[in-house]
Amino acid sequence: MLTFKEFAEFCSSLEKISSTLEITAKIASFLRKIDDDSDLYNVVLFLMGKVYPSWDERELGIGIGLLYEALKIATGVEKSKIENLLRETGDLGIVAETLIRKKKQLTLFQEELTIRKVREIFDEISSLTGEGSQKRKVKLLVDLYIASTPIEARYLTRLILGEMRLGVGEGIIRDAIAKAWGISSELVERAYMITNDFGRVAIVAKNEGRKGLEKLKIQLHIPVKMMLAQVAESIDSAIREMKKVGVEWKFDGTRVQIHWGNGKVTIYSRRLENVTSALPEIVDEVKKVVKGEVILDGEAVAIKDGRPMPFQHILRRFRRKHEIGKMLEKIPIKVYLFDILYINGEEIIDKPLKERRAILESIVEKSEKITVADQVVTDSVEKVEEIYNQALDAGHEGVMMKNLNSPYIPGKRGKNWLKLKPVMENLDLVVVGGEWGEGKRSHLISSFELACRDEYGRLLRVGKVATGFTDDELEELTELFKPLIEYQEGKVIKFRPYYVFEVAYQEIQKSPKYESGFALRFPRFIRLREDKSIEEADTIERIAKLYESQFKSKRL
Repeated sequence: MLTFKEFAEFCSSLEKISSTLEITAKIASFLRKIDDDSDLYNVVLFLMGKVYPSWDERELGIGIGLLYEALKIATGVEKSKIENLLRETGDLGIVAETLIRKKKQLTLFQEELTIRKVREIFDEISSLTGEGSQKRKVKLLVDLYIASTPIEARYLTRLILGEMRLGVGEGIIRDAIAKAWGISSELVERAYMITNDFGRVAIVAKNEGRKGLEKLKIQLHIPVKMMLAQVAESIDSAIREMKKVGVEWKFDGTRVQIHWGNGKVTIYSRRLENVTSALPEIVDEVKKVVKGEVILDGEAVAIKDGRPMPFQHILRRFRRKHEIGKMLEKIPIKVYLFDILYINGEEIIDKPLKERRAILESIVEKSEKITVADQVVTDSVEKVEEIYNQALDAGHEGVMMKNLNSPYIPGKRGKNWLKLKPVMENLDLVVVGGEWGEGKRSHLISSFELACRDEYGRLLRVGKVATGFTDDELEELTELFKPLIEYQEGKVIKFRPYYVFEVAYQEIQKSPKYESGFALRFPRFIRLREDKSIEEADTIERIAKLYESQFKSKRL
């Protein structure tokens, strides 16, 4: 049985390594030595700063405030001193380690923490609700801290906050699992896209190898990574490559994946979060108009008087936890379905799109709330342009051009789906920090620090955005980001990375100021992309390409 101290010491060793190849090899070796399946499952998730897979509804519900309270009780140090230490170090994990090292309260007998014990306590914390739950959570955290050694306290704290600071993202875990059991990274990635659970993938790789991973299939009520689109170079080039294209409107809404079977409907967002409770009218409608046990892909659009409402409205529906009924009239939803992944026990992602569409059309009865999105098959540039203009006139984003012979490839962005929009240069960036405003905006977070991703999921800063916000948006964003504040120094705030902003900008410049090596000139906030996870934010590679393309155009 693996102790949490062994895990913490391993994490500490990873922090000293900068080479991703070396980190990958070290993790592969560590995973290979873990005998117990439950320990293996937990270690894989914990290394990425996750307690549960992204689609699992359970969460710890522990913010900075509860951690302060637990550390205060466990160590006898006042909150003000804890905050001062946090300002000095910028890392609550290091603060916890320091406090536990200095603590005066020593127990005569201390039960050694194991990975399994930590998991049991986390599961208990996540199950607590209602009156008295916060006090109970604090007590369980205090017990954890009292039982922990200094190095364990560092990684317990970081794990609770969801930020291990190891630079270990999905890419490294994928490659480490592949290396540990001699399996191709492509197969490991496919298994992950289907299960969305690297812990489960690791167990199957260890016990059943390549054949086990190949046998993994899509399951009802476990979300599948959604297939993604690439930006089209031009309509002409898309038709040349695909011969004929299936043209659909690109709706101004948010992706939903609908699972209907075993007597229930589950709806997942693009981030794979369960949003079923926010869409009760769609749940009822699915049961009425969809035949068979299925997994469907589509777009939920907020529509009023025949026109799409601004994108943010549907996200308000998703965020709403109470009084959903009041939102049904204010923000009516219509779902446009455009793909099917599974029907009556059969996984059909490898069938060509034209066959999947035929199946989809045969099982969905059109209604006011749910319909199959119109698709026109053509090899005419003029026809695509006509549909594109119709979509824009209707208030939507543009068109999708799809290869009729393509399979559904979970989580992949490729040339089988191409999107055509009027504006293509905006960036989706992760919010990692911010600053409080001045004067009448002193109670609001008025600027936000942005970061892109590298190939291993590490976040690299590219600048700050302080324009494009209305006062109402700043009020809403301030409330949204407050629970993510890790620490602040004067007006400067550090956030736990979670949300993505879409930003426009005048140009990209080279800059030594940020670790990305780039900076955005005159960035402007467009919208909160609450439907996108930080894994879907733009990469340093894309920013470098955009930089090169603007440089070339200037030279010309």
